[in-house]
Amino acid sequence: MSWVTKTFNSTLGQKLLMSLTGLFLILFLIGHVSGNMLLLKSDGGQAFNEYAKFMTTNTGVKILSYITYLSVIGHVIYAIILSSKNKSARPVNYNTNKSSSNSTWSSRNMGVLGTIILIFLVIHLQNFWYEMHWGDIPMVNYESGVHKDLFTVVTVSFSELWIVGLYVISMIFLGFHLYHGFASAFQTLGLNHKKYTPAIKFIGSAFAIVVPALFALMPIFLYISSLN
Repeated sequence: MSWVTKTFNSTLGQKLLMSLTGLFLILFLIGHVSGNMLLLKSDGGQAFNEYAKFMTTNTGVKILSYITYLSVIGHVIYAIILSSKNKSARPVNYNTNKSSSNSTWSSRNMGVLGTIILIFLVIHLQNFWYEMHWGDIPMVNYESGVHKDLFTVVTVSFSELWIVGLYVISMIFLGFHLYHGFASAFQTLGLNHKKYTPAIKFIGSAFAIVVPALFALMPIFLYISSLN
Protein backbone atom coordinates (compact mmCIF):
# COMPACT_ATOMS: atom_id res chain seq x y z
CA MET A 1 0.00 0.00 0.00
CA SER A 2 1.49 3.35 -1.05
CA TRP A 3 1.91 6.27 1.36
CA VAL A 4 -0.76 8.15 -0.60
CA THR A 5 -3.31 5.39 -0.04
CA LYS A 6 -2.31 5.09 3.63
CA THR A 7 -2.67 8.84 4.11
CA PHE A 8 -6.11 9.09 2.55
CA ASN A 9 -7.32 6.01 4.41
CA SER A 10 -6.29 7.52 7.73
CA THR A 11 -8.61 9.70 9.78
CA LEU A 12 -6.25 12.67 9.42
CA GLY A 13 -6.10 12.24 5.64
CA GLN A 14 -9.88 12.00 5.39
CA LYS A 15 -10.28 15.16 7.48
CA LEU A 16 -7.79 16.86 5.19
CA LEU A 17 -9.84 15.91 2.12
CA MET A 18 -13.01 17.08 3.87
CA SER A 19 -11.37 20.44 4.51
CA LEU A 20 -9.99 20.86 0.98
CA THR A 21 -13.27 19.92 -0.70
CA GLY A 22 -15.14 22.16 1.73
CA LEU A 23 -12.92 25.16 0.98
CA PHE A 24 -13.29 24.57 -2.76
CA LEU A 25 -17.08 24.48 -2.37
CA ILE A 26 -16.88 27.75 -0.42
CA LEU A 27 -15.13 29.31 -3.42
CA PHE A 28 -17.86 27.84 -5.63
CA LEU A 29 -20.53 29.47 -3.47
CA ILE A 30 -18.88 32.86 -3.93
CA GLY A 31 -18.91 32.48 -7.71
CA HIS A 32 -22.42 31.03 -7.76
CA VAL A 33 -24.01 33.75 -5.65
CA SER A 34 -22.18 36.46 -7.62
CA GLY A 35 -23.61 35.18 -10.91
CA ASN A 36 -27.08 34.63 -9.50
CA MET A 37 -27.24 38.23 -8.32
CA LEU A 38 -27.90 39.04 -11.98
CA LEU A 39 -31.41 37.74 -11.34
CA LEU A 40 -32.06 41.01 -9.53
CA LYS A 41 -31.13 43.11 -12.54
CA SER A 42 -34.11 44.81 -14.19
CA ASP A 43 -33.31 43.90 -17.81
CA GLY A 44 -35.86 41.15 -18.39
CA GLY A 45 -33.32 38.42 -17.64
CA GLN A 46 -30.86 39.16 -20.46
CA ALA A 47 -27.76 39.46 -18.27
CA PHE A 48 -28.62 36.27 -16.39
CA ASN A 49 -29.35 34.30 -19.57
CA GLU A 50 -26.08 35.43 -21.15
CA TYR A 51 -24.21 34.54 -17.97
CA ALA A 52 -25.87 31.10 -17.89
CA LYS A 53 -24.87 30.42 -21.50
CA PHE A 54 -21.27 31.38 -20.77
CA MET A 55 -21.19 29.12 -17.71
CA THR A 56 -22.45 26.14 -19.72
CA THR A 57 -20.33 26.58 -22.85
CA ASN A 58 -16.94 27.86 -21.65
CA THR A 59 -14.36 25.04 -21.50
CA GLY A 60 -12.62 26.34 -18.38
CA VAL A 61 -15.90 26.69 -16.52
CA LYS A 62 -16.91 23.17 -17.57
CA ILE A 63 -13.71 21.78 -16.05
CA LEU A 64 -14.40 23.68 -12.82
CA SER A 65 -17.94 22.26 -12.87
CA TYR A 66 -16.62 18.69 -12.97
CA ILE A 67 -14.26 19.50 -10.09
CA THR A 68 -17.25 20.89 -8.18
CA TYR A 69 -19.26 17.69 -8.75
CA LEU A 70 -16.34 15.59 -7.52
CA SER A 71 -15.89 17.89 -4.51
CA VAL A 72 -19.54 17.53 -3.51
CA ILE A 73 -19.39 13.73 -3.84
CA GLY A 74 -16.08 13.54 -1.97
CA HIS A 75 -17.28 15.88 0.78
CA VAL A 76 -20.39 13.77 1.33
CA ILE A 77 -18.54 10.44 1.27
CA TYR A 78 -15.85 11.52 3.72
CA ALA A 79 -18.45 13.15 5.96
CA ILE A 80 -20.26 9.81 6.21
CA ILE A 81 -17.00 7.93 6.85
CA LEU A 82 -15.82 10.33 9.56
CA SER A 83 -19.25 10.44 11.23
CA SER A 84 -19.27 6.66 11.34
CA LYS A 85 -15.77 6.60 12.86
CA ASN A 86 -16.75 9.17 15.48
CA LYS A 87 -19.79 7.12 16.50
CA SER A 88 -17.69 3.96 16.78
CA ALA A 89 -15.09 5.76 18.87
CA ARG A 90 -17.74 7.20 21.20
CA PRO A 91 -20.44 4.52 21.63
CA VAL A 92 -21.69 6.15 24.82
CA ASN A 93 -23.25 9.60 24.45
CA TYR A 94 -21.67 12.41 26.42
CA ASN A 95 -23.68 14.26 29.00
CA THR A 96 -25.75 16.90 27.19
CA ASN A 97 -24.69 19.79 29.39
CA LYS A 98 -21.00 18.92 29.09
CA SER A 99 -21.30 18.64 25.31
CA SER A 100 -23.05 21.99 25.06
CA SER A 101 -20.42 23.75 27.12
CA ASN A 102 -17.53 22.44 25.02
CA SER A 103 -18.91 22.97 21.51
CA THR A 104 -21.36 25.01 19.46
CA TRP A 105 -24.75 23.73 18.32
CA SER A 106 -23.65 23.75 14.68
CA SER A 107 -20.49 21.72 15.39
CA ARG A 108 -22.52 19.06 17.21
CA ASN A 109 -25.03 18.83 14.36
CA MET A 110 -22.86 19.05 11.26
CA GLY A 111 -24.11 15.65 10.09
CA VAL A 112 -27.76 16.67 10.35
CA LEU A 113 -27.09 20.04 8.72
CA GLY A 114 -25.14 18.39 5.92
CA THR A 115 -27.93 15.87 5.29
CA ILE A 116 -30.55 18.62 5.03
CA ILE A 117 -28.33 20.60 2.65
CA LEU A 118 -27.76 17.47 0.53
CA ILE A 119 -31.54 16.92 0.24
CA PHE A 120 -31.95 20.58 -0.76
CA LEU A 121 -29.14 20.22 -3.31
CA VAL A 122 -30.86 17.26 -4.97
CA ILE A 123 -34.10 19.27 -5.25
CA HIS A 124 -32.18 22.30 -6.52
CA LEU A 125 -30.41 20.27 -9.20
CA GLN A 126 -33.68 18.70 -10.32
CA ASN A 127 -35.43 22.08 -10.54
CA PHE A 128 -32.71 23.97 -12.38
CA TRP A 129 -29.59 22.01 -13.39
CA TYR A 130 -31.59 19.13 -14.91
CA GLU A 131 -34.01 21.52 -16.60
CA MET A 132 -31.13 23.60 -17.96
CA HIS A 133 -29.55 20.60 -19.67
CA TRP A 134 -32.54 18.48 -20.68
CA GLY A 135 -35.71 20.48 -20.07
CA ASP A 136 -37.95 21.99 -22.73
CA ILE A 137 -36.83 25.60 -22.27
CA PRO A 138 -37.97 28.48 -24.52
CA MET A 139 -35.31 30.37 -26.45
CA VAL A 140 -34.74 34.13 -26.59
CA ASN A 141 -32.81 36.27 -29.07
CA TYR A 142 -30.36 38.99 -28.08
CA GLU A 143 -27.68 40.82 -30.01
CA SER A 144 -25.21 38.33 -28.54
CA GLY A 145 -27.14 35.38 -30.05
CA VAL A 146 -29.77 32.81 -29.15
CA HIS A 147 -30.03 31.82 -25.49
CA LYS A 148 -32.09 29.48 -23.33
CA ASP A 149 -34.53 31.56 -21.29
CA LEU A 150 -33.41 30.24 -17.92
CA PHE A 151 -34.49 33.49 -16.29
CA THR A 152 -38.12 32.53 -16.97
CA VAL A 153 -37.54 29.05 -15.55
CA VAL A 154 -36.20 30.57 -12.33
CA THR A 155 -38.90 33.23 -12.00
CA VAL A 156 -41.71 30.72 -12.59
CA SER A 157 -40.26 28.40 -9.91
CA PHE A 158 -39.91 31.23 -7.41
CA SER A 159 -43.49 32.35 -7.95
CA GLU A 160 -44.41 29.31 -5.83
CA LEU A 161 -44.39 30.21 -2.12
CA TRP A 162 -43.48 26.70 -0.93
CA ILE A 163 -40.37 26.65 -3.11
CA VAL A 164 -39.34 30.07 -1.78
CA GLY A 165 -39.88 28.83 1.78
CA LEU A 166 -37.83 25.70 1.11
CA TYR A 167 -34.93 27.77 -0.23
CA VAL A 168 -34.96 30.28 2.63
CA ILE A 169 -35.05 27.57 5.31
CA SER A 170 -32.30 25.62 3.53
CA MET A 171 -30.12 28.74 3.44
CA ILE A 172 -30.50 29.09 7.21
CA PHE A 173 -29.20 25.54 7.61
CA LEU A 174 -26.40 26.30 5.14
CA GLY A 175 -25.42 29.29 7.29
CA PHE A 176 -25.08 27.10 10.39
CA HIS A 177 -23.09 24.53 8.41
CA LEU A 178 -20.70 27.21 7.11
CA TYR A 179 -20.38 28.81 10.53
CA HIS A 180 -18.58 25.77 11.88
CA GLY A 181 -17.14 24.39 8.64
CA PHE A 182 -15.24 27.52 7.55
CA ALA A 183 -13.06 27.83 10.65
CA SER A 184 -12.85 24.05 11.10
CA ALA A 185 -11.33 23.63 7.63
CA PHE A 186 -8.50 26.05 8.41
CA GLN A 187 -7.93 24.36 11.76
CA THR A 188 -7.65 20.94 10.10
CA LEU A 189 -5.10 22.32 7.64
CA GLY A 190 -3.00 23.47 10.59
CA LEU A 191 -3.52 27.16 9.88
CA ASN A 192 -4.00 28.07 13.52
CA HIS A 193 -2.22 31.06 14.96
CA LYS A 194 -3.16 33.38 17.79
CA LYS A 195 -2.64 36.31 15.43
CA TYR A 196 -4.70 35.01 12.48
CA THR A 197 -7.30 32.67 14.01
CA PRO A 198 -9.58 35.49 15.29
CA ALA A 199 -9.60 37.02 11.79
CA ILE A 200 -10.40 33.64 10.22
CA LYS A 201 -13.28 33.13 12.67
CA PHE A 202 -14.62 36.62 11.96
CA ILE A 203 -14.45 36.14 8.18
CA GLY A 204 -16.06 32.72 8.54
CA SER A 205 -18.91 34.10 10.64
CA ALA A 206 -19.48 36.96 8.19
CA PHE A 207 -19.40 34.55 5.25
CA ALA A 208 -21.89 32.22 6.97
CA ILE A 209 -24.33 35.13 7.28
CA VAL A 210 -23.82 37.13 4.08
CA VAL A 211 -23.69 34.37 1.44
CA PRO A 212 -26.77 32.40 2.60
CA ALA A 213 -28.62 35.72 3.07
CA LEU A 214 -27.87 36.71 -0.54
CA PHE A 215 -29.01 33.30 -1.80
CA ALA A 216 -32.24 33.66 0.23
CA LEU A 217 -32.78 37.21 -1.02
CA MET A 218 -33.14 36.11 -4.64
CA PRO A 219 -36.22 33.84 -4.29
CA ILE A 220 -37.84 36.35 -1.91
CA PHE A 221 -37.25 39.20 -4.37
CA LEU A 222 -38.55 37.21 -7.35
CA TYR A 223 -41.60 36.01 -5.42
CA ILE A 224 -42.52 39.57 -4.40
CA SER A 225 -41.95 40.71 -8.00
CA SER A 226 -44.34 37.99 -9.25
CA LEU A 227 -47.12 39.46 -7.08
CA ASN A 228 -46.98 42.81 -8.85
